[in-house]
Amino acid sequence: MTAIARITLLTLVLGLSACAVQEPAPPETLPPIPPAQPSTKPVPPSTPSKPSTPIKPAKPLPRTSASFAPPPGGNSHWDPRLGVYVLDNQTNTFYRQRTYYRWNNGWSRSVSPDGPWEETDIHGVPSGLGRQFQ
Repeated sequence: MTAIARITLLTLVLGLSACAVQEPAPPETLPPIPPAQPSTKPVPPSTPSKPSTPIKPAKPLPRTSASFAPPPGGNSHWDPRLGVYVLDNQTNTFYRQRTYYRWNNGWSRSVSPDGPWEETDIHGVPSGLGRQFQ
């Protein structure tokens, strides 16, 4: 064998033998758990309960998405359930990733909110929209 092979083999054997010789650490001893005992404290008489603190209203939905840019120049809000921006001034018109989608008894899409619109099927719209309008 060559000198490099011998040194490599010797290093490997010594490295593995060091792992095999280590003694395992002793397990930690935990204090014993005391046995459960029934409570002997008297139960206080029931008193009128305090009014509970009012539930905080839900946070308002974000107006924008962290992942998708809003439509240029249009009033819109992000709908996380649908996964698109909803245009505020156009009924059933949505936007995501440079494409506008419109529902009018069927799907159509366009690169502009004013058209021209091309017909598409449910596979051509974001999945949240497809579930909403069937």
